[in-house]
Amino acid sequence: MSSPREAAKAPVKSLSGLLPFLKPYRVRIGLAFVFLVMAAVTTLLFPVALRSLIDGGLVSSDKSVQVMALQEHFFALFAVAVGLGMFSAARFYMVSWLGERVTADIRNAVYGHVLQQSPEFFETTQTGEVLSRLSADTTLVQTVVGSSLSMGLRNAVMGLGALALLVWNNPYVMIQVFGVLVLIVLPSVWFGRRVRKLSRASQDRLADSSAIAAEVLNAISLVQSYTAEERESKRFAKSTDDTFQTAVTRSKARSVLVAFIIIATSAALLWGLYQGTQAVVAGTMTPGHLGQTVVYVIILASAFAVLGEVYGDLLRAAGATERLMELLGTRSPIQSPSNPLVKQATRVGSAIHFEAINFHYPSRPAQAALSKFSLSIQPGETVALVGASGAGKSTVFQLLMRFYDPISGQITLDGLPIAQLELNDLRHRIAIVPQDAVIFSTSALENIRYGRPEATDAEVKAAAVDAFAHDFIMQLPEGYETFLGERGVRLSGGQRQRIAIARAMLKNAPLLLLDEATSALDAESERMVQAALESAMQKHTGQRTTLIIAHRLATVQKADRIVVLDLGQIVEQGTHDTLVAANGVYARLAALQFTQ
Repeated sequence: MSSPREAAKAPVKSLSGLLPFLKPYRVRIGLAFVFLVMAAVTTLLFPVALRSLIDGGLVSSDKSVQVMALQEHFFALFAVAVGLGMFSAARFYMVSWLGERVTADIRNAVYGHVLQQSPEFFETTQTGEVLSRLSADTTLVQTVVGSSLSMGLRNAVMGLGALALLVWNNPYVMIQVFGVLVLIVLPSVWFGRRVRKLSRASQDRLADSSAIAAEVLNAISLVQSYTAEERESKRFAKSTDDTFQTAVTRSKARSVLVAFIIIATSAALLWGLYQGTQAVVAGTMTPGHLGQTVVYVIILASAFAVLGEVYGDLLRAAGATERLMELLGTRSPIQSPSNPLVKQATRVGSAIHFEAINFHYPSRPAQAALSKFSLSIQPGETVALVGASGAGKSTVFQLLMRFYDPISGQITLDGLPIAQLELNDLRHRIAIVPQDAVIFSTSALENIRYGRPEATDAEVKAAAVDAFAHDFIMQLPEGYETFLGERGVRLSGGQRQRIAIARAMLKNAPLLLLDEATSALDAESERMVQAALESAMQKHTGQRTTLIIAHRLATVQKADRIVVLDLGQIVEQGTHDTLVAANGVYARLAALQFTQ
């Protein structure tokens, strides 16, 4: 079991991950600290002014002198109040600005970092969990940086100042009280360790709920088609109830902690106050001195109460910060080399060579996706990859784009190992049309321009014409400016696919990857998309290398070469006619499709 001292350091260690985000704003932090100290000092001046008011303004027998003295003392109290108000306002603005700015920086850092992760990361991390960290966890951090930390420091300064002044004015009594306070702090720190663990667990359960919601909402059509709304509602309700129960347990623990701190601290301070009243009765202390002592006791008690609340917030934020720093600490296994080879920019089709590739996915270590896979593709060549599901076709694309690295073997692009190329340079040379066309929640124009952000409107429309997308886009309510909805819900499957083809054509990369682009389409849509694909392959003939994955063999009959895969290995390759004549695996697949 950790010692109280280690438990005390744990939240501090967790929150230390925020230091790189706070460092750029050192000047503002310094100003906030100055205003914080000044606000605390002006608060501590109130009891001094009150003592002067009681002992100096109320004891004079001369009424005129007494009135003048009272005016002076109240003026001094008002001046203290003005100073407190100004310094508190300045402190509040500074720390609020810091909270908002640091939270925005953390969100940007986490989001940008997640975008750099390889697909391996998303095999084990749910999107909803990432979204929970971007929202709920960063909100907790904002609470600490923009409020709790400032309140804690201010009350710490006030509490220590009040304690020091009480010890100065009543040394014997307050030394006793101080000893009792130390005995209160140690168990509080020890108990806080449990609160921190529960805070972390509470955030984890909240992330689980977010993950379920994101998963179901992204598949809402399927959920409704299987009339699973009630079942999914119950699953989400169970998850939120688990979150609630964990939060209640955390709140109970935190409540006990706060109650212990307030009650124990108040008991200690009331003992000191009792000693003060006895001193006034005995004539060893003036009424003003007692009044000053009472106010300092109140300040000290309230400071400890606030510190108890702040400590609970820090414990919650420590758990949230740990989760955020874990996410930022994740390193993708796919990185650009420190000294990348430079490939001169060219639009000539790329030469590709796979040499003895062995690979299995991290989530399926016992199952080989590719085994001793070797393939050479010449610049400008159109090569089709065919085979049953799970044969390894999509894996070839994944490795070529370097979403994963092979276990052994090497892939070269124009004679250069892709592992030694800068990732951006490698992927800039590749355009892909995926099986499931991705459409963003923006206009048709911007969806196509995603392939080349600097492209002009005329270039975007030319790519749409080449992809046979122009006509249907012009029939949309606002033409190219039409908002396509989340995931392109306002378009048919064939229309979404032609938008994706136009996007790839606009990029005009020397290597074009077509991944099952017609597998999920009806006959009419397939004809249109097939025409768009042929347009994409014929555009700049000889200057673009094209790789095609297709289950429907009609898509690949015109390819220069067809490569047949089975269980991660090449079993045949040649043209359509030669493979049919060979009466092998491809011939059997062709017979099944072309004789139906």
